[in-house]
Amino acid sequence: MALDDLAGHVRTARERVVDLCARLVRAPSMTGKEGPVAELVRIEMQTLGLDTSIDAAGNVIGCLPGHGDSGRSVMLHAHMDIVDPGEAQRWTYGPYAGEIAEDQIWGRGAVDDKGCIAAQIYALGLLREAGIVPPGDLYVAAVVGEEIGGLGSRFLVEQMQPDLAIIGEPSNNTLRRGHRGRFEFIVTLHGRSAHASIPHEGRNPHYAMSRFLLALREAPMAQDADFGATTVVPTLAYVDQVSSNVIPAALSVHLDWRNAPGETVPQARALIERLLADTAEPGITSEVRIATREVHSYTGMQETIEHAVTPFWIAKHDPRLVAAQEAVSQALGRQIPVEVWPFFTDGGFLHAAGIPCIGFGPGDPAMAHVVDERLPIAQLLDATAGYMALALRLGDASVW
Repeated sequence: MALDDLAGHVRTARERVVDLCARLVRAPSMTGKEGPVAELVRIEMQTLGLDTSIDAAGNVIGCLPGHGDSGRSVMLHAHMDIVDPGEAQRWTYGPYAGEIAEDQIWGRGAVDDKGCIAAQIYALGLLREAGIVPPGDLYVAAVVGEEIGGLGSRFLVEQMQPDLAIIGEPSNNTLRRGHRGRFEFIVTLHGRSAHASIPHEGRNPHYAMSRFLLALREAPMAQDADFGATTVVPTLAYVDQVSSNVIPAALSVHLDWRNAPGETVPQARALIERLLADTAEPGITSEVRIATREVHSYTGMQETIEHAVTPFWIAKHDPRLVAAQEAVSQALGRQIPVEVWPFFTDGGFLHAAGIPCIGFGPGDPAMAHVVDERLPIAQLLDATAGYMALALRLGDASVW
């Protein structure tokens, strides 16, 4: 089947693709509670004739075998978990309605990331139904835990090493060649507690923290011509007290550090520690650590993970990216641009494990995590054809 025939082939399966996406949206799947969605995904993969399994973390893996050793293995990757939808009454159709209206699918997860899952499953399923044997093995991985720590992908890369991964996240069906990484530091200043009526008896960490944060705001950050500068934002702040008339002995601030390619945790930590030294005052000591969190899967797997993850990136003129752009442009009948994502994805975990990644997915990134999240059906269908084209072209060993 020629690449420019794929979109027409997908249109014949329109109702099935849309129905799967709507059913996935109707199944709540907060992080750690993806079981019902995983079962829907497993059944659909099996119905479409894919070799299907669920690993110990709860990731659902489908496979369409290729010609053996003659091609490259390509994995289509997307996540099953969603973020909290908030108050149901704020939604036009309800967060889990999966309503089809105005040629869109409405509900939490439609864009982030269940549209990608539906399109990827049907990309492989439709290839199998058409009797197409791909050049290399094709996989679709619907993973757990992306929204909180990446448990599913951290486990996945220990079990599988495809030659290339296509990261399914919303990109309006344009290609993405990477994003910055993310470190989460917790900076704690330790002083001495005292009654607020006698401040001279205490060592109040608030003033030193204020000077540190102002210095951090003005500090020079790592630069990258393609991915932009490193950014750092103070987010959470808390003290060791609950009474408003007590000077705290400790004040902690979380720093969300989005690092440009090439910047490491030790480099970022060194800048923080230098600024703390420059803004220090007598009686106040500092502590810098990477945030950790206990995460778990619906299968019972538990891990303590560090929030320090690398970026992923691929060069502008890399033959794999050039081939991807040509394939999707041909399949969709228009020139597809290549950009970068401003947010972090599980692609960072795959890249760190040595798996090259390219991003592509339906939906407007601005629709992720918002009330009335919705996905245009036309984008869902185009994404299905795009994934088919990527799987076929990038599985061809002669291309790269």
